[in-house]
Amino acid sequence: MNKSLFLSFVAPFMILISAIGSVVSENSRKIFYFPLGLMGVSIVLEKDLRRRLDRKNILKKIKSYQKVK
Repeated sequence: MNKSLFLSFVAPFMILISAIGSVVSENSRKIFYFPLGLMGVSIVLEKDLRRRLDRKNILKKIKSYQKVK
Protein backbone atom coordinates (compact mmCIF):
# COMPACT_ATOMS: atom_id res chain seq x y z
CA MET A 1 0.00 0.00 0.00
CA ASN A 2 1.28 3.46 -0.89
CA LYS A 3 2.41 5.63 2.03
CA SER A 4 0.45 8.70 0.95
CA LEU A 5 -2.69 6.63 0.45
CA PHE A 6 -2.25 5.10 3.89
CA LEU A 7 -1.80 8.54 5.50
CA SER A 8 -4.89 9.87 3.75
CA PHE A 9 -6.95 7.25 5.62
CA VAL A 10 -5.09 7.42 8.93
CA ALA A 11 -5.15 11.20 9.47
CA PRO A 12 -8.96 11.64 9.59
CA PHE A 13 -9.19 8.50 11.72
CA MET A 14 -6.71 10.03 14.20
CA ILE A 15 -8.77 13.22 14.38
CA LEU A 16 -11.96 11.21 14.89
CA ILE A 17 -10.42 9.11 17.69
CA SER A 18 -9.14 12.26 19.36
CA ALA A 19 -12.54 13.96 19.23
CA ILE A 20 -14.42 10.91 20.50
CA GLY A 21 -11.83 10.25 23.21
CA SER A 22 -11.91 13.78 24.52
CA VAL A 23 -15.72 13.78 24.65
CA VAL A 24 -16.15 10.33 26.22
CA SER A 25 -13.25 10.19 28.67
CA GLU A 26 -13.13 11.71 32.12
CA ASN A 27 -11.54 15.11 32.73
CA SER A 28 -8.12 13.88 33.86
CA ARG A 29 -7.66 11.72 30.70
CA LYS A 30 -8.75 14.25 28.07
CA ILE A 31 -5.24 15.66 27.67
CA PHE A 32 -3.97 12.31 26.34
CA TYR A 33 -6.12 12.62 23.20
CA PHE A 34 -4.88 16.10 22.29
CA PRO A 35 -1.52 15.02 20.71
CA LEU A 36 -3.29 12.42 18.57
CA GLY A 37 -5.65 15.01 17.15
CA LEU A 38 -2.83 17.48 16.68
CA MET A 39 -0.83 14.93 14.69
CA GLY A 40 -3.87 14.15 12.52
CA VAL A 41 -4.41 17.82 11.76
CA SER A 42 -0.72 18.35 11.01
CA ILE A 43 -0.71 15.40 8.56
CA VAL A 44 -3.73 16.82 6.74
CA LEU A 45 -2.20 20.31 6.57
CA GLU A 46 1.18 18.96 5.42
CA LYS A 47 -0.44 16.96 2.62
CA ASP A 48 -2.41 20.04 1.52
CA LEU A 49 0.70 22.21 1.52
CA ARG A 50 2.71 19.58 -0.39
CA ARG A 51 -0.08 19.24 -2.97
CA ARG A 52 -0.21 23.01 -3.52
CA LEU A 53 3.55 23.27 -3.93
CA ASP A 54 3.61 20.36 -6.37
CA ARG A 55 0.86 21.94 -8.46
CA LYS A 56 2.68 25.27 -8.47
CA ASN A 57 5.91 23.60 -9.65
CA ILE A 58 4.08 21.72 -12.39
CA LEU A 59 2.47 24.97 -13.58
CA LYS A 60 5.90 26.66 -13.68
CA LYS A 61 7.28 23.82 -15.81
CA ILE A 62 4.33 24.04 -18.20
CA LYS A 63 4.75 27.80 -18.55
CA SER A 64 8.49 27.47 -19.16
CA TYR A 65 7.84 24.98 -22.02
CA GLN A 66 5.29 27.35 -23.54
CA LYS A 67 7.83 30.22 -23.60
CA VAL A 68 10.35 28.11 -25.54
CA LYS A 69 8.03 27.69 -28.54
